[in-house]
Amino acid sequence: MKYLDIESWNRKELFRHFRTLEDPTFGLVADVDVSIIYQLAKEKNQSFFVRYLHACMKAINTVENLKYRLEDDMVVVYERINASATIARPDNTFGFSYIGYSESFEEFQLNFQKEKERILNSNDLFPPKYSLGCIHCSAIPWVSFSGHKEPFSGNKNDSVPQLAFGKIKEQNKKMLMPVAINVNHALVDGYHVGQFFGKFQQELDKID
Repeated sequence: MKYLDIESWNRKELFRHFRTLEDPTFGLVADVDVSIIYQLAKEKNQSFFVRYLHACMKAINTVENLKYRLEDDMVVVYERINASATIARPDNTFGFSYIGYSESFEEFQLNFQKEKERILNSNDLFPPKYSLGCIHCSAIPWVSFSGHKEPFSGNKNDSVPQLAFGKIKEQNKKMLMPVAINVNHALVDGYHVGQFFGKFQQELDKID
């Protein structure tokens, strides 16, 4: 973890402008093609959710601006971004997880399983360990949405990207999944969101 030199940042004026807004966040929804990774998870008897979440985290960790977080008036740069995903319980409530990221799918899957077991065996909402060096994400597999809005605390310093994954729809023989992303515009622009979706699709198309 290190601090960004805001004065020498080429986005300095953009940063200052969006910091003046009451709500500096923006979000969008885009479809990703999950045909290949869905089949891969099925063939290997793996969780489709864990598979695409890992691909998502690999993409997140390649985009510099998605590693930036606001802490007071400073911009902190995290070396690694982890996943704080909602995990459902049998009674249809959920708990917030904190899943350590690893480039290795096997290690990431193990970290996920540990958090899932913790949540299923407790009534806790929040994980015992947490850092701003994460993303917040939820699966909403019941709805193939085209729009999405995240809750906003009213704190302009909220800068953890929020993602949601929707229900798959079939179109032109492809399996498409809507993905919503919400970010703080003081740190992230549409260009960086585009970088994320491009890299995410590359990871989803890999066969390993």
